[in-house]
Amino acid sequence: MKNRRNPWLMRVLAGSAALAVGITLAGCSTGGGAGSRPENEVHVAIYGDATNKVEEQLVATFNETSDVKVILDKIPGAEYQQKLQTIISTQNAPDIFFNWGGGSIQDFVDADLLLPLDDFIDEDPGLKDNFLPSVFDTAVIDDEAYGIPMRGTQPVMLFNNKKVLADAGIEAPTTWDELLDAVEVLKAKGITPIALGGGDQWPTQMWFQYIYDRVAGPELFADALAGDTDVWESDESKEALSMLRELIDAGAFGTNFDSVKFTDGGSPALLRSGKAAFELMGSWNYATQQDADLEFAENDLGYTAFPAVEGGKGDPADIAGNTNNFYSVTKVTRYPDTVRDFLKLMYSDEFVQAQLAIGNLPTTTNTEEFLDTAANPEYSKFQFDLVKNAPAFQLSWDQAYPPAAGTPIKIAVQQFFNGQIDADGFIAAMQAL
Repeated sequence: MKNRRNPWLMRVLAGSAALAVGITLAGCSTGGGAGSRPENEVHVAIYGDATNKVEEQLVATFNETSDVKVILDKIPGAEYQQKLQTIISTQNAPDIFFNWGGGSIQDFVDADLLLPLDDFIDEDPGLKDNFLPSVFDTAVIDDEAYGIPMRGTQPVMLFNNKKVLADAGIEAPTTWDELLDAVEVLKAKGITPIALGGGDQWPTQMWFQYIYDRVAGPELFADALAGDTDVWESDESKEALSMLRELIDAGAFGTNFDSVKFTDGGSPALLRSGKAAFELMGSWNYATQQDADLEFAENDLGYTAFPAVEGGKGDPADIAGNTNNFYSVTKVTRYPDTVRDFLKLMYSDEFVQAQLAIGNLPTTTNTEEFLDTAANPEYSKFQFDLVKNAPAFQLSWDQAYPPAAGTPIKIAVQQFFNGQIDADGFIAAMQAL
């Protein structure tokens, strides 16, 4: 897989393993598929969440002039990966589907289920040239393009409820020690310091991604991806786990975090209602909060970079998260020309402005021109600068590792957090991937 650098989006150190959804193929048949759909329909399977309002808008725009209509099939986020696995090789396969690029579609490419998009790009070079190369190439496999970027880049940030912090007399922490101090103050006031959707597991993983980067630098995880399992036993690894254990034992996440989910709105509600002060979450959290309570998103939702660790090897400007989402196309689509024309909307001015309006940051080459039109220009510019200035952008662990590793990683991070395994148990689990 290609992985060229771009001055706007800095190097992605986890490139060799790419992005992974953590799914396996239920079968490899290419029979049936989208060919069994009603005539003059193109079906798009999309991850169901607050961002769907933009997908709905673009579908409506496209359908105004197209004889073949695009149908948006929204699948609840918590069910998306399993549902896609179930339908991708059946007569109910979508024509187009949402994914994370790289590893999340590698098995589908190997099973010959996907349509290479190089012919589309030959017909319209803008399908490639209008996106940042380092993002576009995340969905290039064996020198062929299998995805067009959609939505936006998604760094993980430390969100906060500004009113809660002000009432507690504290500021958003810039260092790990300041975070620990804030936890003590908030606990004394009966507030859960940090909302965590532990029931989804992947939000818990975000804490590992960042503390490992801050303590050991991005090289440890890059080495692990390259097959060096000894790094999990390093002093830096043990130090990162020790710091996480201290935070957990301090009561930072309360006691019920494994019963709370982000995907059903639970953890965002804790932050929004003032029952919690912080939440570590991807940039999509703005759209989630905006959709639930526009006034809160505009006035009281704060955001900062992840705190620095004094003496750590990681640059405080490093970020973790997802480079982008993608649309890929199944080979069985009967309307490739319609699909190609629909994908062109992913670099349109309407797309860029609509994504910015909900707090997303598109990775088109003209995004910076529209930052002042965002729903919250300050937030969009903060996110833009965060990504632009990052020395390293670490991919989410469950997406950077091959698909089969996704579930074991999530189980290990959850068990460490809730005390079912200790540091040695976590290290063993990661070495077994």
